[in-house]
Amino acid sequence: MDLTQRNVFSVSYFRQSSGKEPVKDWIRSFSKNDRKVIGEDIKAAQLRWPAGMPIVKKVDTDLWEVRSTVSHDQRARIFVTVFDRDIVLLHGFIKKTSKIPLSDLNVAKRRRDLVQRGYP
Repeated sequence: MDLTQRNVFSVSYFRQSSGKEPVKDWIRSFSKNDRKVIGEDIKAAQLRWPAGMPIVKKVDTDLWEVRSTVSHDQRARIFVTVFDRDIVLLHGFIKKTSKIPLSDLNVAKRRRDLVQRGYP
């Protein structure tokens, strides 16, 4: 079965009014191997949505994190929301403790709310 026949979601980056795509820039800051790991995890979420643990974890209403382990056992996380069959990559960060940093969560929630209102 090809992808056009499957229940596949599209993936897009949150775009700021300036045109910047912060998650795309964040991913580009990683090594080639780490970018590949992150990309494969995003693709797994896309092809198996709603994917569960260990790849995707729900963190709030209409907000999930795609979970990747990159070099040096760093825990890369990308907050996503789903809008009109599109998985929107909202915010990326390296998780250093067991709790999600409130500042990162707040960024993701603000962006989620913008996406859910149809922005941009």
